Amino acid sequence: MQIIVDNLAVKYELIGKGKTVVMLHGWGDNHTTFNLLAAYLSSQYQLLALDLPGFGSSQPPKSPWNLDNYANLIAAVISKLNLKPYAFIGHSNGGALVIRGLSLGNLKADRLVLIASAGIRNSQPTKRLLTKTIAKAGKATTFWLPREVRQHLRTKLYGTIGSDLLVVPELAATFKLTVSQDVQADAGQLTLPTLIINADHDPAIPLSDGLRFHNLISGSRFEVLNSTTHFIHQEQAEIVAKLILGFL
Repeated sequence: MQIIVDNLAVKYELIGKGKTVVMLHGWGDNHTTFNLLAAYLSSQYQLLALDLPGFGSSQPPKSPWNLDNYANLIAAVISKLNLKPYAFIGHSNGGALVIRGLSLGNLKADRLVLIASAGIRNSQPTKRLLTKTIAKAGKATTFWLPREVRQHLRTKLYGTIGSDLLVVPELAATFKLTVSQDVQADAGQLTLPTLIINADHDPAIPLSDGLRFHNLISGSRFEVLNSTTHFIHQEQAEIVAKLILGFL
């Protein structure tokens, strides 16, 4: 299904019955990332999963966006669909996004689930330094190559250090704005019951980030799963679903 909000076409799926749970994907992903999880949750909850602008089948924003812009868009979609969220589930950048939206007050819910949430921007200074170094070196050494070749080489370089900067090249400016927003102060303002799920071998989000959110969000529950990927909700879908259903 598709809805027009703020002159942008936004792809969404609404399945199941019961209280509404909104599911927000991470950078470079789309709503289908939650398909396995939704199979377990949809029997008890109504699930809203959407492609954030610029991802999947949703139109990209017409100018660079930050987390605030994305939170406003989500609030507008929820309002237009006349829904009242009981809970939000945010994976990776979707977690940072919902933390920011809840702290601003334009997103509201009774429960929050964070899966390998991003948003702590000072935990990997070495990666940031490498990203800046590669950006400068890449421009200096590849300026003479055709544009398509330059883009391919830069994407491979960023990939070697785990950066998502060029996963969606047309959103590079939006990516820079998004990852410049640290949501630790926002997390410290949250008072709603929160379940935090992290993997012990996540190559993208260190376990210490999950623990940091746990310490910041009063009364939160912290679960660590044995997983070797950033997509815990796919690799350990049944276990994650049981944790979420028990929590909700």
